[in-house]
Amino acid sequence: MADAARSALVVYVVDDDASIRDSLALMLGLAGYSTRLFADAESLLVAFERDWTGCVIADLRLPGMSGIELQAQLRNRGSAIPFIVITAHGDVPAARAAFRAQAIDFIEKPFDDWQLQNAIERAFDVERKRIEGIEATRRDAEKLARLTAREREILDQAARGLHAKEIAAALGISPRTVEVHKTRIMQKLEVRNIAELVRFAVITEAPRRGPTGEAAD
Repeated sequence: MADAARSALVVYVVDDDASIRDSLALMLGLAGYSTRLFADAESLLVAFERDWTGCVIADLRLPGMSGIELQAQLRNRGSAIPFIVITAHGDVPAARAAFRAQAIDFIEKPFDDWQLQNAIERAFDVERKRIEGIEATRRDAEKLARLTAREREILDQAARGLHAKEIAAALGISPRTVEVHKTRIMQKLEVRNIAELVRFAVITEAPRRGPTGEAAD
């Protein structure tokens, strides 16, 4: 990962052993990672903000909430930040629980620096792709906001496979007017073909539907 991309991501370390926290902070700092340190899961949850990016390294056994319980709490809060679980007391059920919750890795102590850094890089790769997806969605929303109400109607009709004459008849306008609108729509959305138009139509349709797929009130 490029230095600029890495610098925007933070490794959040949660371990009740101060010597381990300090050694991890030193090792990761020398490797070029930004870190924040917490002695327990509750402290991280108090400080947690939804816009955090990077990954969490949490010990399995912590005073109070465990590392896996912390992972579940963050998921319940809507956070998809990648997780790496470390432990001196690894067992198969704990590892399975971590991976079921989509942990990047489950690493037993003592571990080599390269082993942890490899897990962090995989976590950062997942995080980078997630951030890129969020940015792509934001850009799509900005493009859709450029459309007029009439253009939204024509976008929906075109995405259903209707031709200009059919759209014109449905909306009470001329086929020529439909074609002019379609040209403007494609320019505003920066798309080249109907397949890309369909993708945008799906985006506009989703907010109008409830969780079951039925039209929202």
